[in-house]
Amino acid sequence: MRDRSLPASPNWYCSRCSDVNSKGLLGVGAKNVIYLIDVTASSCRVTGELVGHRDLVSGFSFCQHAGQSHICVSSSNDGSIRFWDSDSRALIKEHAAHQSPVSAVHWSPVDKNLVVSGDEKGVVVVHWFHTGDSASFFPEPRTIFCLTCSPHTWSSVAVGYKDGMIVLMDLSKKGEVTHRLRGHDNEIHSLAWSPSAGEDSLQSRPEDSEATNGVSTGEEKGCYLASGSKDQTVRIWSTAKGKGLMTLKMPYLNRRGSAVDPGVKERIWLNVHWPKGRPTQLVSSCFSGELVMWDLTKAGKQRWSLFGSSSEGQNHNRIVFNLSSVHLQDGGELLISTSMDREVKCWDLNSLGCCWTLPTLGGVIYALTFSPVASGCLALGVGDNMIRVWNTLTTQNQYDIRSFWQGIKSKVTALAWHPKREGSLSFGTDDGKVGIYDVFSNKPPQISNSYHKKTVYTLAWGPPVPPVSFGAAGKPSFSLYSCAGEGVILQHDPSKLTGEASDINKLIRDTNSIKHKLSPHTDLSWKPDGKVVAIGNEDGCIDVYQAPNLKLLCSIQQHHKIINTLRWHHDHSSPPELHCLLASGSSNAIVYVHDLHTIIENPPESPVVLTEPYRRLCGHTAKITGMAWSPHHSARLVTASYDGTAQVWDVLEEAALSNYRGHAGYLLCADWSPVDPDVIWTGGKDFTVQEWKVSKQEFTKPPKGKKMSMLQEKKKTGSKQKTKNKAASGTGGAAVPKMNAEKAATEQELSEDEGDEVGSTHSLEPPAATFEKGRSSSAAKSKDKPDLNLLKKKKPRSMLPLSTSMDHRPKEELLQDCVTLASVKHCNEPPAGCVPGQGDHIHLGLFADRQALYRMFEAEEEAHVEAGHYDSVVYLRLWSGDLDGALQLATERGELNDHLLSIAPMAGFRVWSQTVEAFVKQLCQQEQYLKAASHLLSINKVYEAVDLLRSHKLFREAIALVKARLPADESLLKELYTSWAAVLEKDGHLSAAAKCYLAAGSSFDAAKVITRKNDVASLRTAASLARLSGEEALAQSLALRCAKDLAAAQDWVGAQEVLSSQDSLLVHRLHLCVAELLAAMLEDSELISPASCVSSHQWASPGKCPTSIQDRATEIWEEEFGVSRSSEGHRSIAALLQELKSVESPAPTASVPLRQVLLYSSVHLTRAVLSWLLNDDGQLMKELWQAVALPRDAGHFSVSAQLCRLLFPDGDVSVCSRKHPRRLHHTEDEAKAAASSLQAFVHYHRLYECWWRASSGSLEVQNGLVLSASDSCPEDEVNDKATSRGTSDESRRFDKLDSEVSPLLSEPHAAFQATQRSVRDIQERLAAMVLQHSRAQAGQHSSGDERDASSPSDSRSSADAALRSEEQETPLSLSAKMSKYQEELSDLPDTMKMFPHPDVVECCLVLLHLSKSPCSVSDSLQQEARDLLRKYGTSPSVLKACERLLT
Repeated sequence: MRDRSLPASPNWYCSRCSDVNSKGLLGVGAKNVIYLIDVTASSCRVTGELVGHRDLVSGFSFCQHAGQSHICVSSSNDGSIRFWDSDSRALIKEHAAHQSPVSAVHWSPVDKNLVVSGDEKGVVVVHWFHTGDSASFFPEPRTIFCLTCSPHTWSSVAVGYKDGMIVLMDLSKKGEVTHRLRGHDNEIHSLAWSPSAGEDSLQSRPEDSEATNGVSTGEEKGCYLASGSKDQTVRIWSTAKGKGLMTLKMPYLNRRGSAVDPGVKERIWLNVHWPKGRPTQLVSSCFSGELVMWDLTKAGKQRWSLFGSSSEGQNHNRIVFNLSSVHLQDGGELLISTSMDREVKCWDLNSLGCCWTLPTLGGVIYALTFSPVASGCLALGVGDNMIRVWNTLTTQNQYDIRSFWQGIKSKVTALAWHPKREGSLSFGTDDGKVGIYDVFSNKPPQISNSYHKKTVYTLAWGPPVPPVSFGAAGKPSFSLYSCAGEGVILQHDPSKLTGEASDINKLIRDTNSIKHKLSPHTDLSWKPDGKVVAIGNEDGCIDVYQAPNLKLLCSIQQHHKIINTLRWHHDHSSPPELHCLLASGSSNAIVYVHDLHTIIENPPESPVVLTEPYRRLCGHTAKITGMAWSPHHSARLVTASYDGTAQVWDVLEEAALSNYRGHAGYLLCADWSPVDPDVIWTGGKDFTVQEWKVSKQEFTKPPKGKKMSMLQEKKKTGSKQKTKNKAASGTGGAAVPKMNAEKAATEQELSEDEGDEVGSTHSLEPPAATFEKGRSSSAAKSKDKPDLNLLKKKKPRSMLPLSTSMDHRPKEELLQDCVTLASVKHCNEPPAGCVPGQGDHIHLGLFADRQALYRMFEAEEEAHVEAGHYDSVVYLRLWSGDLDGALQLATERGELNDHLLSIAPMAGFRVWSQTVEAFVKQLCQQEQYLKAASHLLSINKVYEAVDLLRSHKLFREAIALVKARLPADESLLKELYTSWAAVLEKDGHLSAAAKCYLAAGSSFDAAKVITRKNDVASLRTAASLARLSGEEALAQSLALRCAKDLAAAQDWVGAQEVLSSQDSLLVHRLHLCVAELLAAMLEDSELISPASCVSSHQWASPGKCPTSIQDRATEIWEEEFGVSRSSEGHRSIAALLQELKSVESPAPTASVPLRQVLLYSSVHLTRAVLSWLLNDDGQLMKELWQAVALPRDAGHFSVSAQLCRLLFPDGDVSVCSRKHPRRLHHTEDEAKAAASSLQAFVHYHRLYECWWRASSGSLEVQNGLVLSASDSCPEDEVNDKATSRGTSDESRRFDKLDSEVSPLLSEPHAAFQATQRSVRDIQERLAAMVLQHSRAQAGQHSSGDERDASSPSDSRSSADAALRSEEQETPLSLSAKMSKYQEELSDLPDTMKMFPHPDVVECCLVLLHLSKSPCSVSDSLQQEARDLLRKYGTSPSVLKACERLLT
């Protein structure tokens, strides 16, 4: 049981590492322990710990539900989640659902069984306490910094991330993310939900009125959420809307509330806490440890209030990490805060004042001592580079502690109060510094100019000795002595610390005439009366010297291990015979007490050696690290040990009185209370100082654990003697270094970063380990059991275990071995049955001749084989010279290594070569292929090495090897390149594969593999590669593909550049020139929407375009490409035309984009221009007809009309150029038919232009003309074509309308078109009959189905007419009609089918409408149109449209 204690400092940089339950029990995570502290408004008290985590505690939370408030949960960097019972301090269960360090955990305030945790990888795990089930979610691939469960809805969880993102999750929907809150741009340190449900508590604020508008009362009720971030802002969020409401910027304040420079970059951890019952008040931390209370209903400086502003020094002076609050039974409310300043503070939320402060410790407690002058003043030397001085007797503040850090800058490892001067405290540090503090002043310490080379372990005040004592008049009566890790004791003059300290070894040698080297000193203790000093040494010897000349009185040779601590019995209120008792502790766990009364009172002339103690105190199971005599009792001693306990002894009775086991780790120091005989203070590795009462301890003796059992076993087997022999032989005569409490820290704790708990991950098991003081080269390893960390270093196995074990027999047998060996060496006949190296005398083989040694080796080999230690057998064979046997065994066992391979050449080339091959196989099994190939090269097996690399797909290394070691024309190289290329191509590394093909001489394959990406850059590169490699055909094909892609993307300049690299692609350049001109002219006429042109040529600008596209094309060809009528060779017109005829121009459909249709049309247009230059009028006319027909067939009527205007601005197709006017003459029927058709379409377009310009009655036609798709004439297109005429030239007049329209009223073409319509009508009727018949058989007769059987584009009237016709016609009669019409079509000339005219019936309808407009149409022409309509306009839709026109 303990009274007061100082716990370890709470862990830093954790979002929720402390929490308090409704009963006022505070849990704080420190290192890998959770400390439990009872808190009230006036005081606090550490009641216990929760021990079990293997790594830092990263989160802690209590269950806040009635009846279960004693249950808590913690998380750790070891990835575990542990549930605890805080009443019994017992672990309930452990979950290991996380694979990464857990960064946050929270127990739901709504559901008493729900716990949510998150780790650094972004995984959120939901734990159910009552069932033990868990579920994992992964809302974001980000590092989680904090999370919190909603106090109103069990399924709502807010998660804060390192990058500033906040995510709201709904656990009831399998972790679905409901909102992502973006606003912070740095780490989210803390999240807090509003204690009131709904979002109406802050709506009264004017600045929020806009944010709340539009939210009806019927919407889902949300809750406010506060977040604190490293970006120095606190934000309030609406979780219903998923957006921020307000931003609170941290005020720049220091501890006194005055402003500081906002430009200075401050370290900050911004924690927020929303107290229960305060929906408009929010608590947050600030820059330098201040706490701020925010009133969210106010603005400006009135918005916040500073905690602790009523008096000086109430605030923290470093950043605050955690905040938690608790309601008291008296109605008060407390706020608990933890900070980087290593203090836990309690605040009254009503007055904002500090109630109490609990200091904590951030390092190992190395020294602990009470002042002999200032009663109850306890000094602590701590590993966090600070000294604490605690007034333990104050009644107002039970934790009245001051901290001292100036001038220290290292771990404080030793302390000693001045025996007479109040407040004078000497200290020693890990870096060898010695200084003196005046703890009752604010002055910095005095630092000695003499530094130790290693850690200071002991300080002691004593009478001065020479040379300091020379001229003692006016000098201080005490000197300060320091003992450090290098084994030297220095005497410092406290009045002149700037002077050089003296080494007392010189005085000891001179006074005692010692010539040999003194053993390194490890501890010293002056007798309180100053007459003698006891000095402990590294070899376990204790020397007692008489002051002032340090004459050696006696040497105590009781201990056999390093001396850790020495203490003289006090000389007040005790019998005089006890004043000369000296207690000593070492690393062998036994405390010896010697009575030196006789020697001190009657000093001998020569030093005395003592080998028997006055009292022996046995019970500890590990080394002794500290001790203290009770100032209230006679011969009562307390000892601190590495076994984790403190033991109180009655020395005279050698009895154990009380054993304290409250620490979680080994103890380093202990001292007796100067005012209470029943109270002892102890400190140790667990970062705590604890006050406990002797009379209230449950145990009286230290625990007998594994360490004690091992110690007793050693005694039984004589292993103690063995370790002594080992130490003596292993160190070469050097002394064994000291292992005491403070010393233990220098290599273990001193190497750890105890200043930051984040870096501390100490185990809580009390280690039995020893730690060696840092010494010079004379230092040797301790004989104690090593530390747990050192146990990981496996002790090397003995090569000669049998003979070694024979040397560990009883002493009598070892002595007999000496006699036997002497007989073997010096007698002619060895003793009977004695064969050195065999049987019971195997160990003598090492001391006899070589044959005996070989016999010993054979026996050792057999033992190693039985134990499976074949590597030892190999080395034994090597030592005996059997190199072949060693290599063979290693080969069989697969245990060849580089060392064996390096000595294999000693056995000859054959053995070496076989060994290399065997090692290669072994390396391949271990997947070390590169190393295996390198070893093959050592025996000149290059091809085998290449095959090995290739077989394991290490092509890069194989190729490098071939190129470096084999001839340049090696065929294997091409195979490697080809194989590697195939692998790279399969994996998608096309560029690398191309390089391989190029290296292998396969340029064609290289170009093809690059084209697989099928982008412009790849095609351009592949074309260049093929051209450079001589693959002309492939280069042309790829360049053409690339140019087409560039043209489709409107990169005309890039397309020309690609083609310009090859002269053979000249005709394609001409084609793209025409295509660019055509696109520019159509864009200028606004018929096609302007595209985002990547690049274009100056000559294609619309301002430079003449009336005729043909003229402009010929000009550009001659200027830019050197192509004209007079060109010869590959530039000749005939050659270019012949080449362009091989380019396919597929018939486009409605799904083909317009720009692609124009590209196809420009091919025919280019052929037409070449034919014109070649004076081939027939080919010219056919190509022009194709150029115009392509956009028309693809449904682009307006583009086709505009193209006609661009080609024939005068409307005469017999004149192809204004610049070079000549009439075209056609001799072929096809050319004549093409010219007739083209002229008809030109007149057709001009007819529509006239109608649109001159008549507003087009609406009548538009509304009255409804044609079905079964009619061949495109009457249903009239509206589209009419509306498309908006681009016609209004200035143009049709003076000779009759002459232009007359060719359109061609009766042969009208008959041909009527026959085609009849054929299509019969085909549709036959299809309808078949469909109706199939439906009738399936029983699906319905009026709707019958209507569906007709074409979707038919009107209702046409469908009814078709049904009436079907009733009269049969399939047989319809087939007969079909045959008749097909015969009529076959009799017509093919040119009529190849080059059709516009629909004659449609032209008649338009003409009759024009007759009612101002345009003049002759009566004869009108009559001709009426006659044609009556004769060929037989479809129902046409009949209905012309009813008014024929009357």
